[in-house]
Amino acid sequence: MKLRLETVRTPGLGDTTYVLINDGLAIVVDPQRDIDRFERILDESRAELRYVLETHVHNDYVSGGTILAKATGAELVMPAGAAPVFRHRPAFHMEDLHVGEVVIRPLHTPGHTPEHTSYLIVAEGEEKAVFSGGSLLVGSAGRTDLLGDDRAEGLARLQYGSVRRLAGLPGSVDLLPTHGAGSFCTTTRAGSATSTIGDEVRTNPTLGYPDEEAFVAGQLSGLVPYPSYYRFMGPANLRGLPPPRLEVPILDGVPDDVVIIDGRPMAQFAEGHHAGSLGVELRDSFGTWVGWVTEHNSPIVLILNRDQDLDDALRQLARIGYDDVRGVVHELRGQLESFPIVGASAFADAASDGAQIVDTRAPDEWEDGIIEGSTLSYAPDLATDTPIGLDKASLVWVACESGYRATIAASLLEARGYEPVVLAHAGVTDVLRKRSKGT
Repeated sequence: MKLRLETVRTPGLGDTTYVLINDGLAIVVDPQRDIDRFERILDESRAELRYVLETHVHNDYVSGGTILAKATGAELVMPAGAAPVFRHRPAFHMEDLHVGEVVIRPLHTPGHTPEHTSYLIVAEGEEKAVFSGGSLLVGSAGRTDLLGDDRAEGLARLQYGSVRRLAGLPGSVDLLPTHGAGSFCTTTRAGSATSTIGDEVRTNPTLGYPDEEAFVAGQLSGLVPYPSYYRFMGPANLRGLPPPRLEVPILDGVPDDVVIIDGRPMAQFAEGHHAGSLGVELRDSFGTWVGWVTEHNSPIVLILNRDQDLDDALRQLARIGYDDVRGVVHELRGQLESFPIVGASAFADAASDGAQIVDTRAPDEWEDGIIEGSTLSYAPDLATDTPIGLDKASLVWVACESGYRATIAASLLEARGYEPVVLAHAGVTDVLRKRSKGT
């Protein structure tokens, strides 16, 4: 028997979907909504999909489980405690499923969510791999506060038992988590996508706590903010959403009743953009940031250059349930707004002169040093709140660590009547180094 594993990364979400194939039969674990990526692997492998396995009710994306199962005739398997409204096969702890000669053994591993279930793969009597979803991760564990602070401690206590249950598997077992580097579903910065149980027992800090109390305290400390759209994902995944629409018309102009998302490069946005538009450059994290700074599933018009990947933009938005994309504009018309962008040296000079500075990095990044006198406001917080004391009569110098989040923040502030100046292609730490050298 020769098992073949295909991994499909979704970098903007920090997640991995798995396709496991053996002797012409396949399973898919935790697919996103754009299922053509997985269908392509199945077609190329000439494999019949038997099961679509969901490890939990996802909080960070809209699942494609129901869509993929319907499209292929496979059976959708979900944790027994999930209780969605659509037809599925409930996975009960230790009640084996079979795909040919391969055994799929559900392991109830609550913590990240109450119903969370991992899937142990047994082949030829040997435990080979475990799909751990949001339980035990590479160098981390799934966070337990996504369902609300009031449930976080109780779920953390469940997580303590779950990660140790997985750590008790043979050291040779491959650890295949869904969440990884770049995911907001991890308690700490997760490592690479996959590992082994043995390596995690030796190196994973979440397995190094002396007791449950220490684990819970560590699990709930230092958590970074997570995107505001997360609260919409669980309900969407319990009711199921139809396949996304990945084609939109080209528009001649921008309607007045929509949110304008300008996905062009930062410098182009700064040079000229429609008043009130949000500058979110099209990168791997585009969808996450759009979902974090707009009302969920707001009607959207995209502004992109002709050579930018519209399909990628639509996929990223669809993965988080944004289906009301009215169209795309390639040419800007009429009166445009603009703001200057500067490098680290000019920003350092302005800081020395007492400029009004807004630091839009995440709270954990502020520990790396801050510019004295700056206002600390994480970029997505500016979508709903303006820092107290910010003066519209003075320029607002906006920084992060690259200019990406600072550009988003600047567009939010500009829409409220502030005049931003953005630190681009550099960050606060670069400014601090410039100032320490006196340049």
